[in-house]
Amino acid sequence: MRKSPHDRAMRGQRSAAMLVGVLALARSLTWVTAVVSALVAALILHGVAAPGQDQHSRPVKLVVGFTAGGTTDFVARLLAEHMRERLAQSVIVENKPGANGAIAAEYVAKSEPDGTTLLFTTVGAVAINPALRSNLPYDTIRDFVPVGLAVLNSTMLVVNAGMAVNSARELAELARNQPGAVTIGVTGLGAISHLGLELYQAAAGVKFQAVPYRGASQAVTDVLGGSLDGLFADVPTIITQVQAGKLKALAATSKQRSEMFPDVPTFLEQGYADTFANQWAGILAPARTPSGTVASLNAALNLALRDPDTHSILAQTGVTPSPGSPAEFGDYLREEIARWAKVIREKGIKGE
Repeated sequence: MRKSPHDRAMRGQRSAAMLVGVLALARSLTWVTAVVSALVAALILHGVAAPGQDQHSRPVKLVVGFTAGGTTDFVARLLAEHMRERLAQSVIVENKPGANGAIAAEYVAKSEPDGTTLLFTTVGAVAINPALRSNLPYDTIRDFVPVGLAVLNSTMLVVNAGMAVNSARELAELARNQPGAVTIGVTGLGAISHLGLELYQAAAGVKFQAVPYRGASQAVTDVLGGSLDGLFADVPTIITQVQAGKLKALAATSKQRSEMFPDVPTFLEQGYADTFANQWAGILAPARTPSGTVASLNAALNLALRDPDTHSILAQTGVTPSPGSPAEFGDYLREEIARWAKVIREKGIKGE
């Protein structure tokens, strides 16, 4: 059927109207796209970055479970300075003291697993506390992933230089003759200072009066002042005072004598078995931290530990740098947890 001129005209008008509508829609979509693009550009210019970019714009925190000024804090700050250069990212130290590092450990365990909040831990918080605290708010193996072991250092029993004893045996004899009179500082339940004292007491068959401290610095001050008789402390904490003749080192808890104090015998040499209690420090990240992030952090840590300046500074304070892989630190950590659990069980050491 042939269309009339009127029908053809109407069809032309409808086609034209549709074309106008399509063009209007296209202009509308183009305008929307332009607006969205402008907004995205504005957000970027004003500092709203993608998650990956934002992560690297935030500082990496090494959380230390002890007060500023102690050995752990000193080592953490030294490593942070060198890791900063390798990561091209700010690295800071944040102190959260208390409960032998448990407060700091819980804080990191509950942090985002993005590599910006790390635990710079000692043996007590993650390898000893699990066997001493029934209500520990974290599980070392479940809630953390190892980044790397950082350092090892010896622990010494020291007393005031004016005290009339020159060996661990003489101090034990003094405590035996004066029950409850000889005081030894303890820097937290589960700290090496605590375990060192417990092992010494068990081996010598005597009891000392334990005096609790939040950190080693004040304990050292009190030993120097004479209000505290002795203290188990790592070499960096007491090296200056021992070298100055203000503190007297009686014994080392290591298997071999300290390189810094080769004249000081070990507890083993003085006839006390099962008294090995060395200190170490390492870095843990929250569980589920990406493996690539862990690898980058481990590489930065190892480069810092191998840096000649860092190595020299640590060696002068009696600390031994111990670079290695995350897997190696994980194996060592599990061994330490098992060893200290056995010691605590066999020695009948009581926690909470």
